[in-house]
Amino acid sequence: MGLMEAFVIFVVSNSKIIIQQQMTLIKSISGIRGTIGGTSGEALTPDDLVRFTAAFATFLKKRKPSATLHIVLGRDARVSGPMVSRIVSGTLEAMGVNVTDIGLTTTPTAEVAVTHLKADGGIILTASHNPAQWNALKLLNEKGEFISAEDGAELLVTAQNADYQYAPYNEIGHIGYDDSLIDKHIEMVLNLPLVNVEAIRKAGFSVAVDAVNSTGGIAIPKLLKALGVETIHELHCEPTGLFAHNPEPLPENLVEISNTVIETKADLGIVVDPDVDRLALVCEDGKMFGEEYTLVAVADYILRHTGGNTVSNLSSTRALRDVTEKAGYRHQSSAVGEVNVVELMKANKAVIGGEGNGGVIYPELHYGRDALVGVALFLSHLALEGLSMTQLRESYPSYYMSKNKIQLTDGVDADAILTAMQRLYADYPVKTIDGVWIDLGKEWVHLRKSNTEPIIRIYTESDDQDKANDLAMKVMDQIKSLS
Repeated sequence: MGLMEAFVIFVVSNSKIIIQQQMTLIKSISGIRGTIGGTSGEALTPDDLVRFTAAFATFLKKRKPSATLHIVLGRDARVSGPMVSRIVSGTLEAMGVNVTDIGLTTTPTAEVAVTHLKADGGIILTASHNPAQWNALKLLNEKGEFISAEDGAELLVTAQNADYQYAPYNEIGHIGYDDSLIDKHIEMVLNLPLVNVEAIRKAGFSVAVDAVNSTGGIAIPKLLKALGVETIHELHCEPTGLFAHNPEPLPENLVEISNTVIETKADLGIVVDPDVDRLALVCEDGKMFGEEYTLVAVADYILRHTGGNTVSNLSSTRALRDVTEKAGYRHQSSAVGEVNVVELMKANKAVIGGEGNGGVIYPELHYGRDALVGVALFLSHLALEGLSMTQLRESYPSYYMSKNKIQLTDGVDADAILTAMQRLYADYPVKTIDGVWIDLGKEWVHLRKSNTEPIIRIYTESDDQDKANDLAMKVMDQIKSLS
């Protein structure tokens, strides 16, 4: 089969390529996620929840074989959350594990809860930005960080082989409850030296918040009040789990808050995803600040006050590198994935890092994407600069991204395609730590194969949206023409 016959491409508006494909159960090194209901092994059912939870407990027991394990358990507001939580907590009990159930919470809150409660690990029940029918188990180690790829691979084998053993009746675990962790998390944020509560209070911000009817509706307004923000316009802040719109914080899903910011004459809008680890911002004129620029602005603030190196993944905007180098420090790029960003941050002693999807990682508090930390640091920056959102955004280098996909037909070797593209661009700087990343000066291309779908993702960035789109289409034509 020639490569011209190897692709099915669906083109929609804005030069984006979208593949309509439903994957109901995905088991990976980072956890398990899927749609609720259906057949075991094909959707996320009680059988799958028990198997993966028991495997995680077994994984932790191997590291502390003589101890009674303690695991933190929390969830976002999805309708399936209470059911999933009962199954997971009951399985942990049956494995002889003590559980602290922190209830409705955020992913970053669960992360800080693990270390605060000196637990051996954590499970946060959330499918992040996936629609309401999805749920998932995100798995944390004793540091409150996502387990590594190696650990995840070991866990998958344990789950596959059902290689675990339940505790006898007199050694089953017990469940305790603690609903104070969001408050504790906020307290930790407010105690950070660079969170300037006085400046935020004096600025008198009017803020609109869209929490997509999940736990951000609990955490973000409470944080804003603690920061001294008195005028808060709440939109979808009831944690019912009935998402009012597609929960991924992309511009096409944020029309309502954009209008709310304009109608209420708010200074800015704050948007979080269902588990509150991604932060998107809206300018006073209703335009998007740019999810890629959440990290850029927060990093700018940190660099001005403490200095230091920065890290983001290969698919994040070049603007962070520009801001970092302008301040006299070094920026480095990791493979995509929070675990990879964190590893590189630690290796290079980065003071700030994250991902271009609005994920801010500030190690002064913890190594995890945290929208609460992002909000507090961003508002401190905005207050001290005395600028509008639009003015602040215009102070940064402007880059534009195009994100696309190509679907492969059965039997096509994605690795061979990536190798061919690497050869085609041999005259340019190329990185291969995560697919193929090509530096074209003021533009770049990142090609990544999916581990769960027969697709190649194509990310491009340029100093103009049309240029980014054109570059993407050029690369896709090159892929199709290979033979």
